[in-house]
Amino acid sequence: MAEETAALHPRFAAAAMATALKDTPVVLVDGPRQCGKTTLVRHLVAGRRAFLTLDDETVLQAARNDPAGLVRSSGRFTIDEVQRAPELLRAIKRSVDLDRRPGRFLLTGSANLLTVPRVAESLAGRMEIVSLLPLAQAEIRGHRPGLLAAAFRGRMVKPGELVIGKDLVEAVLTGGYPEMLRRKRPARRRAWARDYIRAIVERDVRDIADVERLDRMPRLLQVLAHYSGQLTNFTQVGGQIGFDDKTTRKYVGILEQLFLVRRLQPWFRNELKRLVKTPKLHFLDSGLLAALLGVTPERIAADRTVFGRLLETFVFSEILKQVSWMDRSCAVFHYRDKDQDEVDLVLEDVAGAVVGIEVKAAATVMAADFKGLRKMAAACGSDFQAGIVLYDGETTVPFGRRLFAAPVSCLW
Repeated sequence: MAEETAALHPRFAAAAMATALKDTPVVLVDGPRQCGKTTLVRHLVAGRRAFLTLDDETVLQAARNDPAGLVRSSGRFTIDEVQRAPELLRAIKRSVDLDRRPGRFLLTGSANLLTVPRVAESLAGRMEIVSLLPLAQAEIRGHRPGLLAAAFRGRMVKPGELVIGKDLVEAVLTGGYPEMLRRKRPARRRAWARDYIRAIVERDVRDIADVERLDRMPRLLQVLAHYSGQLTNFTQVGGQIGFDDKTTRKYVGILEQLFLVRRLQPWFRNELKRLVKTPKLHFLDSGLLAALLGVTPERIAADRTVFGRLLETFVFSEILKQVSWMDRSCAVFHYRDKDQDEVDLVLEDVAGAVVGIEVKAAATVMAADFKGLRKMAAACGSDFQAGIVLYDGETTVPFGRRLFAAPVSCLW
């Protein structure tokens, strides 16, 4: 059913995947489990190549015991969940070195293979990676977004389908996992999230790392949920579950490899002084975060402050997805100085052009909400393209040169 739900929506990563298959021997589609990777590859190359999944125990054993034999055929392969047998990647490398025809191997992986030991160097120069996260709102609503392209030109787009108030809360609490989209009740989404995390801990963590305290991983995720959107303090996080700083960093790194959380590095320029150079931690899906925190529409109605952290995670995830579709290479950071002025998301392209995005869970925007963006604009000079405060409203309002208050709905 999850595949059926994902198949109802276009995946904007499909074009990049199809292009890569035409000129690259190995194409890897990576992203979290249950985000729609298998659906995407099956749909794009349906019936045109052999399909093997390493979630099948027989295939997995063959991949681990005789990887060269598994890929010896001159045909084209789709291999699902390849992180379960890193040995296979070395066999693929040898095969590709003998036959570099494009599109020979289409792989999916539920772990960041470039951070898995023994894998990073195996396919350097032979493989293109296409990242796939849970469904973006633009994919759910069937409209390709133009916000980032416009922002890098110093402009704004009109909102797409207007989603505000209770509807925005519902979108944020649901997130983008196809199975979460199927479940309309928060209690059912929480049940799925618990089972999802248990499955990842019991299977995927074992595949990519030697973990002594596997039983504490779900508790670590629960604790991290309360720190999402905040500066990382590994000593503080680890102290709640009996981990030291080093162990906490290792385990958070594993969760990053599995596309559950991500550390957002700080942005800085020499013109800016007194900067905080600590990463932030974000979950990669607001629905999963909401389920871990037990947040419901009723709780948000009673205490709106809890919505701010979830909305920031929601926007962070949407921006990451859109960056992966952009023609220009672009990195995402956060900015904070020791005066506590901040910008939630800073996007910088390879030419140094900068866009800042602040997230506000209110229906109104004040001039003070642009304080961090104005500091960035002054430091960047002509490199500063746009500063945007996304808010729970309906109207785009200019707040100065290249500064805008804009509805969250401009994201789709």
